[in-house]
Amino acid sequence: MQPTIHATTVLGVIHNGDIVIGADGQATMGATVAKSNVRKIRKLMDGKVVAGFAGSTADAFSLLERFEEKLNSYGGNLRRAAIELAKEWRTDRFLRHLEAMIIVANASEMLIISGSGDVLEPDKQVASIGSGSMYAQSAALALKAHASHLTAEEIVRESLTIAADICIYTNHNFIIEKV
Repeated sequence: MQPTIHATTVLGVIHNGDIVIGADGQATMGATVAKSNVRKIRKLMDGKVVAGFAGSTADAFSLLERFEEKLNSYGGNLRRAAIELAKEWRTDRFLRHLEAMIIVANASEMLIISGSGDVLEPDKQVASIGSGSMYAQSAALALKAHASHLTAEEIVRESLTIAADICIYTNHNFIIEKV
């Protein structure tokens, strides 16, 4: 049995009216870096929605495709699409075995969607997933609280940098997108 390719850090921040999602570019296979420049952030619906994924890459792509289908089915309603995806993810025989999580955001809200049926609106407007997520989330919460002069993008970049300096599954090749 071959090890699954995974491990990442994805961070979303709402700050001063801006919503930004960023991720590192590392994918690991077991204890080895398999790729250092994976693009884990995707723009959907002509850039109106941004999604970031963590977990098995193939699983995450399957989920992003399904999420985009739900967005189209529900007229771009982010919350409704997220809830419908989470329901399907829990009950569908194929989907329930997928190992991934996603953060999705539009101009007004950000949500975390998991395979256990959770659709979470993050506390304090900071969402994080992946192996380095707690490092990035901690940094973002501190920066939001004590460095309010920073932009959302600066908070995401600095928080991902801190996570990459600490977490062996996170690198410094960032993709950052503003909604």
